Amino acid sequence: MEKKEIHVNQNPESVTTTNSIPQESIENKILTLRNVQVILDEDIAQEYGVLTKRLNEQVRRNLERFPQDFMFQLTQDEFENLRSQNATSRWSKRRSNPYAFTELGVSMLSSVLTSKRALDANIRIMRALVAMRRFLVANAQVFQRLDRIEYKLLESDHKIENLYSRLEEQSFKPQQGIFFDGQIYDAYEFICDLLKKADTRIVLIDNYVDDTVLTMLDKRPNSVKAEIFTQQISNQFKLDLEKHNQQYPAIDVRLFKKAHDRFLIIDDDVYLVGASLKDLGKKWFAVALLSTVNPNELIPRLIEEEKRD
Repeated sequence: MEKKEIHVNQNPESVTTTNSIPQESIENKILTLRNVQVILDEDIAQEYGVLTKRLNEQVRRNLERFPQDFMFQLTQDEFENLRSQNATSRWSKRRSNPYAFTELGVSMLSSVLTSKRALDANIRIMRALVAMRRFLVANAQVFQRLDRIEYKLLESDHKIENLYSRLEEQSFKPQQGIFFDGQIYDAYEFICDLLKKADTRIVLIDNYVDDTVLTMLDKRPNSVKAEIFTQQISNQFKLDLEKHNQQYPAIDVRLFKKAHDRFLIIDDDVYLVGASLKDLGKKWFAVALLSTVNPNELIPRLIEEEKRD
């Protein structure tokens, strides 16, 4: 096969006016794409003193010398990502995606570009690529550690964002309030939000409960223990409770006939609830946080009174 060559001429239309770039500038042009170090056609053409399209035309005439591990064209995603990393992109006017040349590809260019300037440029680019490869090999463990550190930092950032989100969400949600007749969903959502934030326990003291209360308590995390103290347990509610506990985290229901008001204990907080949970929003009622009441004193007395009954 006849060898096809390109020689750098001094025609102003084919020679760039930019002087040869220094060695450190060449190293700055080296990119990592598809886990390999490459240099783009435009940077090579600048160093060779030819237009990029002329360089690529000559390469296309010798494609058999440039397999995929010697040269590849950037995908649209790769090109867009490359441009996004450069605020003043010099590739903004390109109509086609650049070609990337690996160390092998740059070496092969010396067989189709034989001018003195091209050969000198080839030597500088090859030295830069080899130096970069040696640097990466010598510091491989450092880069691996940096990758692990970056991954851990990203994990930490994600956890912190979630924490801030939860704290912000909790800070804007009221701990107590008044609800008027017709605010059925608002009241329901308010109580469910309280139940969802439980960490260890929920104790409900409510004389009138039904299966809807079981559904509300299922909003709690699975690890949270739930108990109901109520003044009557009908046969229907016994059946509902039995079926419920066969499928969902169990709720313990006990008889207790000495309560007039309704109380909701969530971890270390005690709330006074002005309406039965099954009747939320049907009439005016209030939910008040009893900040001075210690549930660890209230619950033992509750259990003691229950045993007496």
